[in-house]
Amino acid sequence: MLDINRVLKEDRLLRALTGLNRKAFDELLPAFSVQLNSEAIATTQKPRLRARGGGRKARLLQASYKLFFILFYFKCYPTFDVAGVLFDLHRSRAHRWMLRLQSILEKSLGKKMALPERKLESVGEFITRWKSACISND
Repeated sequence: MLDINRVLKEDRLLRALTGLNRKAFDELLPAFSVQLNSEAIATTQKPRLRARGGGRKARLLQASYKLFFILFYFKCYPTFDVAGVLFDLHRSRAHRWMLRLQSILEKSLGKKMALPERKLESVGEFITRWKSACISND
């Protein structure tokens, strides 16, 4: 399992796994936490019958762990099986976390993330996109 605390302490590892340095991560964390808490309050559907604390303990307990998970996912795009092994989750739970945390991250950033298009219909379309990417990088 991935040691998130170690990664959060080492700036080089944090940049390698999320694309952000520690300063940028710390600047994003408060906005992410606010969005996370507001969604938790909004999604409470009915009153609890039992007190909190029962059941299996969550693997992604802190907001910083959740932020790290979603940033890691978007940086590395692991399969949900791989993400599950790294974060000690079942693959279906890794998928649910990704879906939930993606919208929270987008709201905390204040804009939609531009994810790369994954399907190309022809070789000609690939060449056209590749040429436009090369021109825009110059």
